[in-house]
Amino acid sequence: MSATGTSTPSYSLGQLLLYMLKLGTFGFGGPVALVGYMHRDLVERREWIGDDDYREGLALAQMMPGPLAAQLSIYLGYVHYRVIGATTVGVAFVLPSFLMVVALGWAYMHFGGLPWMQAVFYGVGAAVVGIIAMSAYKLTNKTLGADKTLWCIFLVLIIVTVVTESEIAWLFIAGGLVNVLRRSPPAWLGKGGANALVSAQAPLLSGALSSIDWPLLSQIGLFFAKAGAFVFGSGLAIVPFLYGGVVTEHHWLDEKQFVDAVAVAMITPGPVVITVGFIGYLVAGLPGACVAALGTFLPCYLFTVLPAPYFKKYGRLPAVKAFVDGITAAAVGAIAGSVIVIAKRSIVDWPTALLAVATVLLLWRFRKLQEPVIVSAAALIGLAVFPLHHLYAQ
Repeated sequence: MSATGTSTPSYSLGQLLLYMLKLGTFGFGGPVALVGYMHRDLVERREWIGDDDYREGLALAQMMPGPLAAQLSIYLGYVHYRVIGATTVGVAFVLPSFLMVVALGWAYMHFGGLPWMQAVFYGVGAAVVGIIAMSAYKLTNKTLGADKTLWCIFLVLIIVTVVTESEIAWLFIAGGLVNVLRRSPPAWLGKGGANALVSAQAPLLSGALSSIDWPLLSQIGLFFAKAGAFVFGSGLAIVPFLYGGVVTEHHWLDEKQFVDAVAVAMITPGPVVITVGFIGYLVAGLPGACVAALGTFLPCYLFTVLPAPYFKKYGRLPAVKAFVDGITAAAVGAIAGSVIVIAKRSIVDWPTALLAVATVLLLWRFRKLQEPVIVSAAALIGLAVFPLHHLYAQ
């Protein structure tokens, strides 16, 4: 049986916080890979979290807007340690990568851009495709089994994600409803929805020091709160939204700065959405970084913690379990589809294709190989190959 919120945990909150700090510091690969690491480490290896609790958390994270991996970490903190666990675990997971992007933002501003970043991203982006592909493969094996309905939902979401290059929220809900109607329609019709929608207002906080541009900070806070409250799924989904507001609407950054911001998110560990800290720093310094990060992550925190008690209470009902399984299948389909979307952007020539394939083969052959080792090697390969390959191409 899985560990539930009512059972005695086999780990302390301090142990979970230390794990999340390490994952936030060394966890590369974006939301899909991070979600896979949490399952591997917390469910399979350490057995701190039950598989049912993990699946419920993944389903809730997909149902609610905001960054997938951060919401799952918050939910896993809630499983045994409730609001205190959810809050401290969420901070522990996000804080390391936030500090990294702020440091990179400072370097970017003081040294006139980071020209090496393009070469690093050239290598890292290709390796990340391989890492995410392996994570998607493992999640597919773990969650779908031999259920034909779940496989149909999974395939539909792959196709939609590849064609639209985005995650469509209502399709996750539709996947859950389709599975409910197949497995236990009477329970669904009798119980109604086990879903409570909440809405979070944008925060307006900053570390108040001397000359702070409050109107600009309020704009930043409101914009990034919208990003956190209305964009579903992974960092992939939030990038077009950020581009429209940051570059097109507000003109806070130019095209090159925005591309560099996305590259920073990919070469740093932790959630891809942490690029908001880098963007906020470029726009308004440290206060801007803090407000952008708070605006993005506070809604996702509320959207996870507020429904969590109801999810725990009613999650064992047959209709709710069917709903969760359907949404999980949809989520895994979207994750698998995002591998193709990312590959289209990151695999641009034969060296990057070889690097992606080599990453998959290495992870397949050496199961205990750590992803940071692969990412570091890919970054070095990018620094060496990118200038030579592009010089040769010219």
